[in-house]
Amino acid sequence: MKVVVIGGTGLIGSKIVAQLGEHGHDAVAAAPSTGVNTLTGEGLAEALTGADVVVDVSNAPVWEDDAVMEFFETSTRNVLAAEQAAGVRHHVALSVVGTEQLVESGYFRAKLAQEKLIESSPVPYSIVRATQFFEFVPSIADASTDGATVHLKHVFFQPMAGADVARAVGRTAVGEPLNGTVNVAGPERFRMDDFFRDVLAAGNDPRQVVTDPEAVYFGISPTEYALVPGDDAQLGETPYGEWLRSNS
Repeated sequence: MKVVVIGGTGLIGSKIVAQLGEHGHDAVAAAPSTGVNTLTGEGLAEALTGADVVVDVSNAPVWEDDAVMEFFETSTRNVLAAEQAAGVRHHVALSVVGTEQLVESGYFRAKLAQEKLIESSPVPYSIVRATQFFEFVPSIADASTDGATVHLKHVFFQPMAGADVARAVGRTAVGEPLNGTVNVAGPERFRMDDFFRDVLAAGNDPRQVVTDPEAVYFGISPTEYALVPGDDAQLGETPYGEWLRSNS
């Protein structure tokens, strides 16, 4: 099976390409560095020739409201049009758990717009919504830091390993189109403030975590369950402690 991975050189995309290749599939990384630009359409038709499945795990280079909306709408329209022309049978996209609850943020408004374009296309599709990645834990802490304190809400948080995200997306890609959405998350559920308090202490980080009901998370104020899926989610295999030991 030929699977073209848009964003195939990035954190998740490169893992998907490697995992699919290990299972005998013809996985092709499509990105500007490999001659494929989904914003301009350059190289897109050539890359999709003979493709059975297209997986889109690309991300916007900037998150300013207008720019991120332009990226996801333009890129998704171009990819979907090229898929129709090439006879692609399955479009798979990576999105975020709770997107419709996070639309205070221009980024999540853009992700929701991307999902709606996919749903309205004639190409059969599957949308995989994932929780936050373990790899982004340091940047989440940094974004929440004010001086020597880290301000976080006491909301639920269920991050997962990037490799588990890739496995979930790859598994979906080689299956039948869902024409719907599946949620994936880590195997452990935490309170965000408690999780980061433990993580920073374990790493001898001098910053202090403050439980702050007014804290924002990348520009939004999530409700208690906004960042976690329902009971029907597929759970990754890797606990955070195990991931941290293997990536230290």
